[in-house]
Amino acid sequence: MARRGQPSEEPDDLSVHELIDGPTEILSRESLNAIRRPGPAGNDLSVERTHDLSAAATEVTRDLSSAGPARRSRKRVELPRMPAAGPLYRRALLGALPGLGGRRRGNDLPAVELAVGGVSVDRTHLADYDRVCGFRLTDRLPATFPHVMGFPLSLRLMTAPDFPLPLTGLVHIDNRITVHRPITADETLDFTTYAQDLRPHDRGRQLDVVLVGSVDGEEVWRGVSTYLGRERTAGGGERRDRSGRTEAPAGTARWRVEPRVGTEYARVSGDHNPIHTSVLGARLFGFRRPIAHGMWSKARCLAALENRLPDAYTVEVAFKLPVPLPSTVSFALLPDGGFTLHDSRGRPHLVGLLR
Repeated sequence: MARRGQPSEEPDDLSVHELIDGPTEILSRESLNAIRRPGPAGNDLSVERTHDLSAAATEVTRDLSSAGPARRSRKRVELPRMPAAGPLYRRALLGALPGLGGRRRGNDLPAVELAVGGVSVDRTHLADYDRVCGFRLTDRLPATFPHVMGFPLSLRLMTAPDFPLPLTGLVHIDNRITVHRPITADETLDFTTYAQDLRPHDRGRQLDVVLVGSVDGEEVWRGVSTYLGRERTAGGGERRDRSGRTEAPAGTARWRVEPRVGTEYARVSGDHNPIHTSVLGARLFGFRRPIAHGMWSKARCLAALENRLPDAYTVEVAFKLPVPLPSTVSFALLPDGGFTLHDSRGRPHLVGLLR
């Protein structure tokens, strides 16, 4: 669980690694039994590492999960419906309190992929999401909307007893989405999720949670979320480049982010983490006021790019400093598909790349 402490003198300067991001959910006994891996095996390291996007990247995103003889086989578990997040989120938080929850960390990834079929789009929900994030009201799904649709399935995976990182205190540090073709509101999606690439980080360990959306057996959407579990380590691991701060680019748009963004995005995303919606919840983790959801920031940037988006593309972002509520932020376009969201002092909240 993220450590409680007194608010720092300048809490707005805290890095994104001080956050907790995303609700959690508890598995039923039947699903837990299905998830337990059949035997010892190594970590799944078959997919490239998520990298810092502060500099432009040119490599093409590839899914190598089926390549190589060292790949761990994953058992597929079909769930009858999309899990509900709210009540299970509260139970997971209670389970993290001393005396109520057990230590359940491992060194391996769960050898399972979870799947749910036949997930339809609620058009009222889609319209609400579009309004909150700034998209036009159309039948085409924004690139970030399938993430919201399938996120409870990933939470089910991430709350398995053998999931290697604790859910309380987990930080969403990077997100990559690939849209293979436009998806419309009259289509029904099948979702699959699994974890890959458990690796060290200078603040603990990180891994990728993959969520795949398909229509009639064809993959149409893929999201890769990188999460950091903060741990005390003896050193080593992947470190971010903190050398020198470059001057912020000239903003092409300025947005006033009001406090209601926290509660409204929680309503349309199902993520009711109090650090985004409650002054008390934010102060428990060292912030003077709530902060915006990282995936809202990404969605708002994509809404600003909506007229420029092709039918198929990949968009990757690295979450930097949190966006306090309220605040004024500047959006800027960079050469070669890059974009940033930064504050009035030029510090980046988000660095992205569209290709």
